[in-house]
Amino acid sequence: MTTTIKQDDLIQSVADALQYISYYHPKDFIDAVHEAYQREENPAARDAMAQILVNSRMCAEGHRPICQDTGIVTVFLKVGMDVRWEAQMSVEDMVNEGVRRAYNHPDNKLRASILADPAGKRSNTRDNTPAVIYTDLVPGDRVEVEVAAKGGGSEAKSKFAMLNPSDSIVDWVLEQVPKMGAGWCPPGILGIGIGGTADKAMRLAKEACMEPIDIHELQARGAQNTAEALRLELFEKVNELGIGAQGLGGLTTVLDVKIRDYPTHAANKPVAIIPNCAATRHVHFDLDGSGVAALPVPKLEDWPEVTWGDAGDVRRVNLDTVTPEETRSWKPGETLLVSGTVLTGRDAAHKRIQDMLARGEKLPVDFRGRFIYYVGPVDPVDDEVVGPAGPTTATRMDKFTEMMLGETGLAGMIGKAERGPEAVEAIHRHGAVYLIAVGGAAYLVSRAIRSARVVAFEDLGMEAIHEFEVEDMPVTVAVSADGESVHRSGPQEWQARIRGIPVAVE
Repeated sequence: MTTTIKQDDLIQSVADALQYISYYHPKDFIDAVHEAYQREENPAARDAMAQILVNSRMCAEGHRPICQDTGIVTVFLKVGMDVRWEAQMSVEDMVNEGVRRAYNHPDNKLRASILADPAGKRSNTRDNTPAVIYTDLVPGDRVEVEVAAKGGGSEAKSKFAMLNPSDSIVDWVLEQVPKMGAGWCPPGILGIGIGGTADKAMRLAKEACMEPIDIHELQARGAQNTAEALRLELFEKVNELGIGAQGLGGLTTVLDVKIRDYPTHAANKPVAIIPNCAATRHVHFDLDGSGVAALPVPKLEDWPEVTWGDAGDVRRVNLDTVTPEETRSWKPGETLLVSGTVLTGRDAAHKRIQDMLARGEKLPVDFRGRFIYYVGPVDPVDDEVVGPAGPTTATRMDKFTEMMLGETGLAGMIGKAERGPEAVEAIHRHGAVYLIAVGGAAYLVSRAIRSARVVAFEDLGMEAIHEFEVEDMPVTVAVSADGESVHRSGPQEWQARIRGIPVAVE
């Protein structure tokens, strides 16, 4: 039987799916984070998961993005060989038109993050096209579509190796996960692809990320094949690393480990890891010729009753008046609620500042004594002053840290994930501090922003320098003025606790 699929049905279904996943977490993910939140013993990691859950519910209610990084679109298509298209566009062009509609939707405009000419001008395409599309022809009379929006921070932590046949996959994964740091925003999912060729293993890992979280069901029934046994072993051993939510140390680093494999050459053992972050976004739908896909609307009861925001004795800080003496008293892992004005800046802005300083030009902004927030916000809608504005990975700015602290007089930085040794040393040397906001809680963070204006480099779009006025923005001290990093001490402490090694308490 032949099924006719109309051009606009695929376009609109892709657009609807991308809007849908921008503000709805999959229920299995919500349940898994809540279970991890209930078990967590590290207060800082527990607080981070509370923010992720509260943010998730807020996004579901407000139909605004879970994360400011609304991702690079990945689409897996299985086109039935009995399908007939009523269309003038290619399938790839139809998908990209759906992306274009979704990312420019006036009620929920999503951040355009895709750059053309990646080795050259790196110019923003302005509509988040093109998507990465995989198309398979399969028996049948329908089109199956898996749509995902993959954050750049987690994608950047992908790993691949061509192991020898006798090498241990478990040993290699356990070696790689600590190197991934916290930039992929744990807790999340590890997708692992094994076999095929190098490119096939990477695709398998990406597809594995789309599968439902079911590790506890597997634990209950037991492994029935090699891949399932490997999942169980890796789930236990990765969590024993103690990395924890946002890399702060804790009981849960991964919510599940998903594995897909494929036959490979006798001389090879290709293995790929692709993590899915706290902004896990994917949905599946079928087109059967009856029209646009209908996506199920979740119930608010699907979200647990988790509250966040009872400040208690949390230290409140005014960044406009804070002194070096005060910042020196902040301890790694301490929660602060910061108010006042902050400047923003990401990779492109930092590179432009570097070039201007090298030419002896005056900077358009005075950074002396101020804090910079590593963020590329979503455009505002309705009465918002700014759209979702969660942190980007600070590690990318490490090479600019000495310049910013030594030549511009910057006092501190806010981002996500760990800093490298050279950046930590620069922070220590200049008596600065590095704070983190929770990756995956972008809408919650944006509620603390009272005003926003572009103050420099407007042509960079979301990478322009903004000035935010914030009130009670939640952050955690990650690197203190004396050079202590919570991303080093936290996982060390919790790895020891999990393994039953006595921990010295100061």
